[in-house]
Amino acid sequence: MTFPIKKWSAAAALVAAAFYLLLSGAEVATQRSFFMTAVVLIAVIVDRRAVTFRTLAVAAIIVLAFAPEALVHPSFQMSFAATLGLVALMQFGMPRLFATPDSSTATRIALWGGREIMMLVLASLVAGLATTPYAAFHFHRVTPYGVLANLAAMPVVSALVMPAGLLGLAAIPFGLDGVFWWLMGIGIDWMIAVTRWVAALPGAVGRMAAFGTGPLIAASIGIILMGLLRTPLRWSGALLLGLAVAWALAVPEPDVLISGDGRSVAVRGRDGRLHLMQTGKDVFLVKEWLAADADARVPGDPSLASGVSCDDQGCVAALAGGALVTHPNGAEALSDDCDRATLIVGARRAPGDCAAAVIDRDRLRRQGALVLRRKADGFDVEAVKPRGFDRPWAPAAGDVETDAATLLRPQTPNARDATPSETDLQPDD
Repeated sequence: MTFPIKKWSAAAALVAAAFYLLLSGAEVATQRSFFMTAVVLIAVIVDRRAVTFRTLAVAAIIVLAFAPEALVHPSFQMSFAATLGLVALMQFGMPRLFATPDSSTATRIALWGGREIMMLVLASLVAGLATTPYAAFHFHRVTPYGVLANLAAMPVVSALVMPAGLLGLAAIPFGLDGVFWWLMGIGIDWMIAVTRWVAALPGAVGRMAAFGTGPLIAASIGIILMGLLRTPLRWSGALLLGLAVAWALAVPEPDVLISGDGRSVAVRGRDGRLHLMQTGKDVFLVKEWLAADADARVPGDPSLASGVSCDDQGCVAALAGGALVTHPNGAEALSDDCDRATLIVGARRAPGDCAAAVIDRDRLRRQGALVLRRKADGFDVEAVKPRGFDRPWAPAAGDVETDAATLLRPQTPNARDATPSETDLQPDD
C-alpha cells in the first residue's frame, strides 16, 4: 500500500507558507513569494508541472488583482524584477554555464564548493543589476558593492538567522526559545558588521538624481526583453537598457523647487547646487529634495542658506544666470519684488501690472508642489497635479489652464533684472 507522501508534504508546506505570510505582515514581496510557492505546491498536489515564468506571471496577476496600486511601489517592482532575472539565469544561463561532461564522483564533489559559490555570486549580481533602475528611481542611490555584501551575509542568513528564528518561534510555548534568539542575534550581528564594512568602502553609495518615469519604463522593457526572449533578439533589451541609462543621465536638473504649501523654495544657484528659502522647518522635505538632486548634504547644512538673503520682508536668491527669485512676506515686499524679480513665490495674488511671474497659494493649492526648469522664453513647469489631472480622490479644481495663464504671465515687461522672455512663465504642459 502506497501513500502520496509528496502531496501531503506539499499541502503541509502550503499551510506553513500561509502562516508565515500572515505572521510577516503580508508585504508585497512576501505576497509574491507566497503566491509563487503556492502555485508550485498546488501543481504538485494536482499532478501538474509548474513552469517558472508562468508561476511568476500568475503571482503578479494575483498581487495586482488584490492591490493594483502595488504596481508603482518599489517593493513590487524590485521583487519581480529580481525574480525575473533569477528565473532567466536558471533557465537560460546557469545550466549552459555549468554543463560539463560526465566525470567521476570524486571530481564532482571537489567541484561542488566552487560551483555553489559561483552560483551565489551570479545570482547576487543578476538580482542586483535587475533592481538597480528601481533603486535609482525611488531611492536615488546605486550600490555597486551589493554582490559583495550578499556574498558575505546571505550564507549566514540562510544557515543561521532564518532557521534559528523559526525554531525560536516553535519553542516559545515551551519556554525554550532563548537559545534560538541568542543564535539568531549572532547572525544579525554578523549582518550588521558586513553592512558597516561594505558601507565604509570607497564609493559604496552612488547617488543618482531624479530622472522621471520615461527612463524607468524603458529600463523595465529592456529587462523584460532580456528575461523572456530566447532568441538573439533578447540583446535588444540590453540596447534599450543602455538608452535608458543615457536618457536618465541627460534629464535636465530643476532650477526651482516649490513645496505644496509654498513655505519652502529651493533655487539652483551659480554654484550648481540648491539653496533654500524656507519659512517652515520641514526637514523631511529638504532631505528628499537633496536626495533627488544627488546632493550629499543634509538638512541644516550651512551651505544650504548661502546665496540666500532674508529679512523681515522675505527672502531672495539668484538663479545661475543672475535672475532673482523672491519669497515675500507682505504686500509691500510683493510690490517691490514685482519690479526686480523674475519669479515670485508667495501667498498673495500679485497686482495686474506686476512684471514678474508669480506663483501664489491658490495655484499651489490646485496643482500641488511644482518643479521649474529654465528655458530661453521662460520656465517649463512640472506639477504634482498637472493640467487634465482629475482623480476620484483628487478631483480637478476649476479651469487650471486659464488660471495659470492669468496668474503667471506678466502684464508689464519692466522687470529690472530680466527680459520679458525670462519672466514669461508658460502655462503647464
